[in-house]
Amino acid sequence: MDSNETVITSFETRVRQLILRFQDLKKENQELYAMVWKAEQELKDLQAKLTQKDNDYNALKMAKMMTITDGDLEAAKARVQKMIREVNKCIAIMSDEQ
Repeated sequence: MDSNETVITSFETRVRQLILRFQDLKKENQELYAMVWKAEQELKDLQAKLTQKDNDYNALKMAKMMTITDGDLEAAKARVQKMIREVNKCIAIMSDEQ
């Protein structure tokens, strides 16, 4: 009977070890999920910032194109008229496609 008790005790010890290992792995898994969630949130934030910076850059670029100085008034008017003609061409092309 002593041999059986040793086997049972050994088995109980192994089961306890497995339970502890399972709990450790479960905790580690939760931590990893939290890290992934945090990384995803940071990625979304960075993507939003990048989009905003792109929009700001494009607005600045457009403002730079529209900058009018005293000596550059005629050139600015010509650029605006050229942009208007390009927009009108695009509208005409889109109208023809429909």
